[in-house]
Amino acid sequence: MLTKKGKYGLKALVHLARLPVGQLAFVNDIAAANNIPKKFLDAILGELRNAGFVQSRKGKDGGYRLARPADEIKVGHVVRVLDGPLAPIPCASRTRYQRCEDCNEATCQVRHLMLEVRQAIAEVLDQRSLAEMRDIASDDLSVALKIQA
Repeated sequence: MLTKKGKYGLKALVHLARLPVGQLAFVNDIAAANNIPKKFLDAILGELRNAGFVQSRKGKDGGYRLARPADEIKVGHVVRVLDGPLAPIPCASRTRYQRCEDCNEATCQVRHLMLEVRQAIAEVLDQRSLAEMRDIASDDLSVALKIQA
């Protein structure tokens, strides 16, 4: 399950992806526009900076921007950085595998199903870029506005 940290991190990155290339955004503006607690967002953006997704500049004219083009940032990579493995249970994880003590992995039906779930999640998240996420959001908004009219 995606945590609030993962969700807020993705929302912040989509916010930055909507800006003209190189433009900086203040943490307060990102937080207010996306209903994210500022203190929590500060910590998330720090992790995203350390992972190379965003760049920051301090001072009056400071803020955050994407460190590379939005079409080069895969959603799966962001989720793994912020939330850890994609697998719903440790014995189905590729990056943080932990053996279960209460079952036989070769015959455990739960593990086999969760391996399939993990693979399906990875296929979606690893194929989608931040740019696609940004554009989906824009398409959904235009559809929603047409429905309201």
